[in-house]
Amino acid sequence: MSIITSVGMVVLGIALLTFGGELLVKGAIALARLAKVRPAIIGLTIVAFGTSLPEMAVSIFAAVGGNTDVALGNVVGSNILNMALIVGLSALITTLPVHGRAVRLEWPFMFGASLLAVGFGWRAHVTRGEGIFLVLLLIGFNWYIVRTARPDVLGGSRDASASGAFDMARAALTSGALINLLWLTIGIAILTSGGWILVEGAVSLARLAEVSERIIGLTIVAVGTSLPELATSLAAARKGHAELAVATVIGSNIFNILGVLGVVAIIHPVEVSRAMEHDMFWMLGFSLALLPMMWNRLVSRREGAVLIGAWLVYLFWLLQRTLGI
Repeated sequence: MSIITSVGMVVLGIALLTFGGELLVKGAIALARLAKVRPAIIGLTIVAFGTSLPEMAVSIFAAVGGNTDVALGNVVGSNILNMALIVGLSALITTLPVHGRAVRLEWPFMFGASLLAVGFGWRAHVTRGEGIFLVLLLIGFNWYIVRTARPDVLGGSRDASASGAFDMARAALTSGALINLLWLTIGIAILTSGGWILVEGAVSLARLAEVSERIIGLTIVAVGTSLPELATSLAAARKGHAELAVATVIGSNIFNILGVLGVVAIIHPVEVSRAMEHDMFWMLGFSLALLPMMWNRLVSRREGAVLIGAWLVYLFWLLQRTLGI
């Protein structure tokens, strides 16, 4: 592949990611209004699933080929990027408000999932049975989020919460909701295609520059699979729906650990190397770093800059450990 073709693919990938992110946010916000729930509910479920499709695809292909270390590295690296780079850049655009429910329920669940991953790292493997358990946890989390969505907005009773899933499903059957679901689907497809094209172009450029494929996997591919989350979160921040940006990151991290790692372990039991265990502790550390920011119900621009700086420190540590620089 020539350098002109590679540069063209990078530019096209960025354009598709930007356009796909705009469509995804547009459809998510409209669908949330029709279902009468917070946009964050859509971000935690549909948007998080859609933007995590690249991680799922890359990890499944790696697991089928028996390369579970790549699959696990993709999950851990993407989660670190989500919390540090994506939240950080979104906060630089606009301060990010945090809903109280995110502190009470969503962050603890994300942190708990991260602790599970660290536990697997300590034991050096993830079995098929544990993979099934992770997937069941994800299903239970999404069921609970949808079930309790209505009273979270309307201040309803427990009886009202039982009808939350029914109300959202009924709203999804209206013509307006079907159109917005179409926008969501198109946005997810464009984001996934854009991420793949951008990664292919970037990998080709790196090879032309004679950068090793191992470094490509540790940096470009990990960033590439997180680009849909980045595009969606930045689009949400620009459009004044900052709550959706935080929810997308939390939901994507939960989906990556419980969904992607769970499916990968079901396909092929995962062996966790000692080096990967260190990366898992970095992931856990970034999860902890988010708590005081979310506790104040606001992620400021200064805190966003701190998160980006911490990610650069992690990247330097990673390259130093790998290349000995």
